[in-house]
Amino acid sequence: MTTLVTGAAGFIGYHVARTLLSRGDSVVGIDNLNPYYDPQLKEDRLAELRTLSPDRFQFRQVDFSDHEALDRALDGATFDRIVHLGAQAGVRHSIEQPRSYVSANLAGHLNMLELARQRRSSHFVYASSSSVYGGNDSLPFRVEDRVDHPISLYAATKRADELMSEAYSHLYRIPATGLRFFTVYGPWGRPDMALWIFTRKILAGEPIQLFNQGKMRRDFTYVDDIVAGVIACHDKPPRDDGLEKAGGSHSPHSIYNIGNDRAEELTTLVEIIERACGRKARLELLPMQAGDVAETLADISAIRRDMGFAPATTIETGVPRFVSWYLDYRARRDARVTSLA
Repeated sequence: MTTLVTGAAGFIGYHVARTLLSRGDSVVGIDNLNPYYDPQLKEDRLAELRTLSPDRFQFRQVDFSDHEALDRALDGATFDRIVHLGAQAGVRHSIEQPRSYVSANLAGHLNMLELARQRRSSHFVYASSSSVYGGNDSLPFRVEDRVDHPISLYAATKRADELMSEAYSHLYRIPATGLRFFTVYGPWGRPDMALWIFTRKILAGEPIQLFNQGKMRRDFTYVDDIVAGVIACHDKPPRDDGLEKAGGSHSPHSIYNIGNDRAEELTTLVEIIERACGRKARLELLPMQAGDVAETLADISAIRRDMGFAPATTIETGVPRFVSWYLDYRARRDARVTSLA
């Protein structure tokens, strides 16, 4: 089987592509390699995928928000399923650069739905976000909850993606699965996310900013668990049987939460990083930021029931794995720079 993976040079996209290749599938990966964060990290992820499977991995650099460029880039490429993980990420960045979210997350998502329709894809799996729950204070967050009050533009675009996917699934009977990710972390993660920022600053002796006076709780989900859920969904498209799916659709469209089923104190995360780094953190306690929420917690009963999803990695195990990878990756980057000097 061949799967198109968007955002293949990104954090989750890289891990999903790697898992598909490792089990013998073929992958066509696309990414625009934009400079939202260090493009070299994206290039290094792609190098890993090429090394893993030079024959079964193809990469095309393209901005999928440009439908004509997308069509040209994929001309001649054959694939059966689509895992659409590419997006403009970041809640806080959406306040500063809103137009980039409209381009990537709205126009880009529509282009991918059109591609699924034109190619008659047997399954369209796409990334949503726990951010769609907005200021919901009823925990845990359930896929049955109303999500009509986003508190960031990023969240609004992700909810719009769900609604567009519902419309296409209804109109064209495209099997589609939306995944609301909860705070994903792990090796090859993004430099704009808390775990990377905290690790870097602790090692550098710089202060860590904790918002809401540090009184934050998150459903931290290790990337291997996330990928297991994505692959399980990839392999089991929703049926077009008229029955109600997770998320409430009667079309072949399911929506699942995919999290660790545990809310952890942000201060606990910092303590685990401190132990892994062998250094104490300097803390700077600040008020809540615009667009942020105090706590997230996923109800994963639907994906557990339908896909057998069972997250297995606690932050006590996963965070040290990230720190170990981070130290190794930084050393390799430093050595490469030195060799080129």
